[in-house]
Amino acid sequence: MRWDNLRPSGAAEPGPAPALFPEGAVARTFDAPGFRGITFYEVRARSIVNRVPAASRVPFEYTINPYRGCTHACVYCFARNSHSYLDLGTGRDFDSKIIVKVNAAELARRELAAPRLRNANPRPVIAIGPNADCYQRAEGRYRLMPGILRALIDAAQPFGILTKGTLILRDIDLLAAAAEVTRVGVDVSVGFTDERAWRPVEPGTPSPRARLEVCARLNERGIGCGVLMAPILPYLTDSPRALEAAVREIAEAGAVRIVPIVLHLRPGAREWFMAWLSREHPRLVPRYLELYGRGAYAPRAYQERVADQVRRLAERYGIGAAAARGGVRTGGRAASRAAAPPPSAVPPAEQLTLL
Repeated sequence: MRWDNLRPSGAAEPGPAPALFPEGAVARTFDAPGFRGITFYEVRARSIVNRVPAASRVPFEYTINPYRGCTHACVYCFARNSHSYLDLGTGRDFDSKIIVKVNAAELARRELAAPRLRNANPRPVIAIGPNADCYQRAEGRYRLMPGILRALIDAAQPFGILTKGTLILRDIDLLAAAAEVTRVGVDVSVGFTDERAWRPVEPGTPSPRARLEVCARLNERGIGCGVLMAPILPYLTDSPRALEAAVREIAEAGAVRIVPIVLHLRPGAREWFMAWLSREHPRLVPRYLELYGRGAYAPRAYQERVADQVRRLAERYGIGAAAARGGVRTGGRAASRAAAPPPSAVPPAEQLTLL
């Protein structure tokens, strides 16, 4: 998606927008602690329900992305390269220049009524926010998700959400209503629970324990919530002790499934992450070059070893038996409800995931 696929917002512009944006686009900043240093570009998108190319090999056919860029600022985020499609940087720009599709809910309601979705049999699963977290801090101000969820409910459209944002609890009643009429899958992303590791690599996110509380709250409401245990960081969060601590806390949160994913470094993310690593852990740079010197993914043997450790731990802590594809699942409290496949449910060794 490039800027010529977007129309500018019709709202009055409080200040000049850079020339690379459509004429008349609204560039806003907010003098609030959570938004300082961040610019929001409000645009009117031409479409919001986008088909995923068949070659992507992910377990969903369509996506809805109300935002581009993410204030969570995770140094490893795979989606960083997507900012380059908009002529923006994949580093600081991705964290601080957020594109807001202000008409996302309006478009979702219209496009969900299209025959390609309404008449499909079986109904396809739509992944919400796979390119940028739909419950990042910007959602607290723009409130795009309630309208999107209402459109999904009215269309009885199956969907899945993967998030690090605790703001999802604001919409728990809407999620419960959706689960009454369609298949709903929710997963929170928690790669590790060591708070010393968390803050440097995920500086804009709620703490891992706050995310696990989201998992517990959703399951209490009968909305089956799992955990994408990602990313597992080589030499930083992959020790037996760290893996066991994370799986134990995930089990205590009542997760209905767990999907372990080792860090992968695609273009855009690779450069930003390696720059961070060279500052924070320079001694690990040679080891990472050995692991990732030939591509975006760690060696298959390493991935499989880590995934096997997590599977054994999940069985020990009662999360469930290993699933045939990509993770560990169990029925949990919401087992009676047919859930949408989580957006992250892919073979861990191939690393074709959302994070």
